[in-house]
Amino acid sequence: MKKKICIVIPVCNEEKNIPAVTHAVKNIMQTVPYTYSITFIDDGSTDNTLAVLKTTAASDEQVFYIGLSRNFGHQNALKAGIDTVDENTDAVIMMDGDLQHPPELIPLMLQNWEKGYDVVYTIRKDDKGISLLKKKTSSLFYKLLNKVSDIELDTGAADFRLLDKKVVPVFKNFNEGDLFLRGLSKWVGFSQVAIEYTAGSRSNGESKYTIKRMIRFALQGITSFSTKPLYIAAYLGFAFSMLSLLYIPYIIYSYFFEKTISGWTSLIATIAFFGGLQLMILGIIGLYLGKLFMQSKNRPHYIIRESNL
Repeated sequence: MKKKICIVIPVCNEEKNIPAVTHAVKNIMQTVPYTYSITFIDDGSTDNTLAVLKTTAASDEQVFYIGLSRNFGHQNALKAGIDTVDENTDAVIMMDGDLQHPPELIPLMLQNWEKGYDVVYTIRKDDKGISLLKKKTSSLFYKLLNKVSDIELDTGAADFRLLDKKVVPVFKNFNEGDLFLRGLSKWVGFSQVAIEYTAGSRSNGESKYTIKRMIRFALQGITSFSTKPLYIAAYLGFAFSMLSLLYIPYIIYSYFFEKTISGWTSLIATIAFFGGLQLMILGIIGLYLGKLFMQSKNRPHYIIRESNL
């Protein structure tokens, strides 16, 4: 009996890319000895993405769709796809729907899986199509994450990965508010192997990851896997408190020798500096408190509006 592979693809406003990615994935899967299904998750698209998915699914029994009630974000959409995987599935492959995750890599992922690896993840190699700013910010993100968190991610690690059926139930049980799946994939352990790839070109549409979303995603990843930023804030507060003691000899000298403290510039600069430091520390604490607040509500990661599963 052939093993079954489920390919999970979150999409948002990708109506023009759906036929292309469906065709590419089906062509690749026909070259490997497995049965398969393709599950698209429409993450609250505002174009005709859901209508295109319905049409595609109606004419192809291997294609399924899940329509979320609104945009819940890429990571939550992936979680929705994983949660709907049935027990007969032997492995799940997660990939994006813009063809920047090349379907041609799937046979190599399956080969590594057959060797006994439970997680096969991918590392994006730099290419000429990536802007210098994105290269630098991406490299900085991974370096910072590895410095301050309790996990270590390979630079360029992507959400294009294969999960064995032993790993899938673990992902289904995750209930934390801010999902960072590439970090969780590393955290769960199991036997893992990485393969490199060069991202394909986006044939239609624009990337959904703006600078603002990338910064938010970076903060989400860092605060999801470590409390070190809280320790850094505490150390900074302690260090500057000790430095402030250096003012004491100057104050005593000024008092006994009637030396007035001249000028407001240094005073205002000092107040502004320490005020900014305090706000930064409060901001770090606030991020963690915000996570606790949102987690305490215990809201679902997503809401399914309709599906043909």
